[in-house]
Amino acid sequence: MELTLLGTAAPEGLPRPGCPCAGCAASVGAHCRAATAVLVDGVLLLDATPGAGAGAARAGHAPSGIRHVLAARPEDGGPAGSRLPGLPPAGRLPAGQQLVTASGHRVRAFSVDVPGTGYAVTGPDGTRALYLPPGAAPAGPAAPVPSGGEGADGADRSAERPYEVVLADVLGRPEALARLRASGAVGPGTEVIAVHLDHEDPLGPELARRCVATGARAVPDGTAVFTGRPVRAPAAPRRTLVVGGTRSGKSLQAERRLEAHPDVVYAATGGGRDGNPDWVNRVHLHRERRPAHWRTVETCDMVPLLAEDGPPLLVDCLASWLADAMEQIDAGDDTAWLGGGQEKLRARSAELVAAVRAARRRVVLVSSEVGSGVEPGTVRQRRYRDELGWLNSAVGGTCEEVLLVVAGQVLALKGPTG
Repeated sequence: MELTLLGTAAPEGLPRPGCPCAGCAASVGAHCRAATAVLVDGVLLLDATPGAGAGAARAGHAPSGIRHVLAARPEDGGPAGSRLPGLPPAGRLPAGQQLVTASGHRVRAFSVDVPGTGYAVTGPDGTRALYLPPGAAPAGPAAPVPSGGEGADGADRSAERPYEVVLADVLGRPEALARLRASGAVGPGTEVIAVHLDHEDPLGPELARRCVATGARAVPDGTAVFTGRPVRAPAAPRRTLVVGGTRSGKSLQAERRLEAHPDVVYAATGGGRDGNPDWVNRVHLHRERRPAHWRTVETCDMVPLLAEDGPPLLVDCLASWLADAMEQIDAGDDTAWLGGGQEKLRARSAELVAAVRAARRRVVLVSSEVGSGVEPGTVRQRRYRDELGWLNSAVGGTCEEVLLVVAGQVLALKGPTG
């Protein structure tokens, strides 16, 4: 099947009409996008948007060839349908029902967890695509079942292999992609396209980095995607270091790199801080923000975790790890520090760096960037600053990607898309 993306933005498009925000102000030229609409083989249109007919013509498909228009968004395709110039009236399939077209396409509607309808499309060649409306995930724990998958015994075989193409709100609902992966609906050979992009989403290189981290890609309006062709999944870096100042948003940006994975191990190195109320509140906020299916391990023993095979590992953070390591050697005491404590600390840090370098699982590490402000007032604080600078530098040298977060904005210091 040929899937032509006539638009790739949220329903109001980019920029949103009359919106004064910075995202809309920057959405000009190549960053300008129409509302998402997908034309299947020139005959089936998913989501009719203003200008869809003209967009089809620009892509080389005569609007007169469109035979069916199906609405996925909740505001389109009411009971009587709607009509755009040159296009058939838009309709909506009830969840669970199937449409078989004269062109040989089979479309099954399925329920989603927000207003709207999802569609699973099977082409005449047997290849399949999944389309989700804005902000949506499939309703229920299981992946939607595409049509045409029954075996000779009447049992459903269609869920036994992944879709060839998935079009979804990857940045708005990354956990939906995680669920599709967990169910087997998205596999290594599935091409995932990010659609319904909105003015709160990043532009340019950061959009590409965010999509790559989820195993997806964003494409310009008018791009044709073909099912049944070999797909090379975007190569996400194996090791990523995210650094930034206090409350810069570094932990949030690190979490975004893994939120589309069905299983993640979150290594929290902060400990309890003896019931400090402010620290307890920080820990609570972090836990509330993380996806519920992530597994949390509270430990500073990072080397065994890095050596294990398994799901992606998020370490938050190296600064807390170092504080614990310095506490163990009593780094504030000159006798302990000069009597071998610094050497022990450097050896332990080097062991951690070596474990990061040798890790075979996906690893995202968070650390604080210090040393740019006021000179620390105590010897211990100065030692901590120096050792953290060394540790960040050494870990960054082993990572394929290093990101600096300032005021919530991401600057790529190292990496293929930086």
